[in-house]
Amino acid sequence: MQNVVFWNGNKSPARQSYETALLQACLKATEQEYGSVDVQVDNTDYPSADDEANIFNEGADILVTVAGNVKFKDKKKLVIHQPLTKGLLGYRLLLVKDESLAKFAQIKQPQQLQALSIGIPHTWADADLFRHNRYKVVEQGSLDDLFTLLHNGTFDYVALGVNEIEEIFKHRAVPIGGISIEPSLMFYYPFPLVFYVNPRKPVLAERIGKGLKLISLSGEHATLFSQHHGNVAQRLNLRNRQILTLTNPMLPDDMADFSASLLD
Repeated sequence: MQNVVFWNGNKSPARQSYETALLQACLKATEQEYGSVDVQVDNTDYPSADDEANIFNEGADILVTVAGNVKFKDKKKLVIHQPLTKGLLGYRLLLVKDESLAKFAQIKQPQQLQALSIGIPHTWADADLFRHNRYKVVEQGSLDDLFTLLHNGTFDYVALGVNEIEEIFKHRAVPIGGISIEPSLMFYYPFPLVFYVNPRKPVLAERIGKGLKLISLSGEHATLFSQHHGNVAQRLNLRNRQILTLTNPMLPDDMADFSASLLD
């Protein structure tokens, strides 16, 4: 039996669960042609961007990341340009201190938000994107530190993907107290998640590409998405929020026409 090492660290459990299920579905759909596989999931978190960028030299065969991730810019990899989550990660809600809710409720223009500071953990691809859009970025700490820093006033707000904000809020912000999910605003930027494959594993890349097409045609991809993220748009009132649209300078040419389908 073949062995595939899937690095799935530096992300929320909500993402880890969905992305692992998606990979396993792709491998199962192609089992007849390529044989059975044992997936070894490595959830190790790497605080250093360099460590993350060198993950293929540490034995990883495959990972999921945002298309055009700058950490991998100069690294050899095989990219499968098929978006995995309907652009879900590019819809971002804000977490703010309770005492700031009234101030955020008055925001109607991007310039008002650009005058405030956003906190983003070290190594996250979003930092460069927000800077490119002229937002004040405080890039500091890890996801675990984020809400203590917000609570202490190191920055004014945090923005997290709609696929993970509820879980992270419940387990990390609620215990600290005094922090809420802001109810009226939402960022959007094209931020598709894709598979990156070890450049020494072209057959695996070919197999995953075929697997994605097969589970898309069979409806399994849509079923998995629904199971993990099904009613997120209704639950978080996404269609009735004011949307602040950002550009993504990292988006590769192969995905320049990407458009999120979450709210279609």
